[in-house]
Amino acid sequence: MTVDIEKRAAPSDPDGSGSDGSDIFETLAAQEKTRDIKYRTMSWQRCALLLFGDQVCLAIMAQAWTLSVLGWVPGLITSFLSGVLFWITSYTMWQFIMKHPHIRDVCDIGYLLFGRNRIAYYVTMVGLLLYNVVLCGFHILTGAQVLNTVSDHSLCSVNFGIIVTLIAIVLSLPRTLSHISLISIGSAICMALAILLFMIFAGKEDYPAEYPTLGTVKTYAFPQEETTWVDCLNAVLNVAFLWFAQILFPTFIAEMRQPRDFPKALAAFSIASFILFLVPAIVGFYYLGQYTEAPAFGSLQEHYKKVSYGPVIVPTIVIGVIYANVSVKFVYRLVMQDSHHQHSHTVIGWGVWVILMAIYWFVAFVFAEVIPNMGDFGTILGASFDSHFGLVFWAVAYWHLFRGKFFATPLRAALTVIHIFAFIGGLFLFGPGLYASVKTIVADYADTTRPAFSCENLSL
Repeated sequence: MTVDIEKRAAPSDPDGSGSDGSDIFETLAAQEKTRDIKYRTMSWQRCALLLFGDQVCLAIMAQAWTLSVLGWVPGLITSFLSGVLFWITSYTMWQFIMKHPHIRDVCDIGYLLFGRNRIAYYVTMVGLLLYNVVLCGFHILTGAQVLNTVSDHSLCSVNFGIIVTLIAIVLSLPRTLSHISLISIGSAICMALAILLFMIFAGKEDYPAEYPTLGTVKTYAFPQEETTWVDCLNAVLNVAFLWFAQILFPTFIAEMRQPRDFPKALAAFSIASFILFLVPAIVGFYYLGQYTEAPAFGSLQEHYKKVSYGPVIVPTIVIGVIYANVSVKFVYRLVMQDSHHQHSHTVIGWGVWVILMAIYWFVAFVFAEVIPNMGDFGTILGASFDSHFGLVFWAVAYWHLFRGKFFATPLRAALTVIHIFAFIGGLFLFGPGLYASVKTIVADYADTTRPAFSCENLSL
């Protein structure tokens, strides 16, 4: 495998002349013309749809809770700065990939960034697979929660989890991201509908679900006196978990017909995300105040909660499908090596793909059932991996791209400072952020936890 990595890791611009690798991308795309299954076919518009499908998710509805913990000023500043860092670091990631056109996933990037070291490749591989499969487990559990909520727990929660898993396996069968980008349209529409219904109902209802246990609904500029620094760190991690999800982006770019167009998809997504991520949070905190839960649907009265939460089932499954495709494709390449089955409609090729996909979703299902609180482990994964795959990696990539020219121009100097801040921020999320996540898990485990494979009602 190491030899294969070296072959694909050769930079397209070894002399620093400024080539962006476009010619090599054209060659790579041309090599697929005679193949049955063509991966490098995605337009920038479809890539934008995939970005929306990947990140327009339930985590958006946890941002109002972030504001309820941090208050207006720190909360909005954190969200805005995270969005800016996301855009800049994602652009840096694209620049690095354009210098190394043979990159196929984040593992190749980990190998290149840290001394072309095989250990770095394998550590990144473990991070990719572990993060993605646990995240898919989280989505299975969320899907079961949605079905529990809208159906008044009409089935055992395990059965709901099985239903979500089977649907996810079927939707995961397409082998190219270009095909999966089409179902991302429905995912984004359903999530937008859920958000719109939430904002309408939050403004329409007379009071939140738990009113008046916490007194009159109020908002505040800064954290309340009883708020601990662990609470604040978890709120910041909640924002990071939403924004810094670039772990899949290298694979998205690798399947584009013209990777040089990725900044168009990134710009379209980033601009829309500032609206999608901030407006529901502002509306939710304004109307629900200290009663805001994560996700914010839980703060609505029962009938409003069911109606607005129902459409979330679609993005919950589709996002898992996107993560599954990237993960299983990585394993599939390791299993099949350079076999023609990777690019052909053969019984062996499709058989191995289906088996690996089924195994992947089975493991995700087990994680969903045996981990008592997936939300806590989502936070710890965010601290462990989003800190690196969302910030640290791209600060290091910036160093590789521009070393010796960090302060060549005023703009380059400003970007250098921003990437230093991103690097420090990533280490902060990994250090104190990880500590805060562990503290939260310990506190939650002090209370009653959900048994494994339980039929317990998971309704929001």
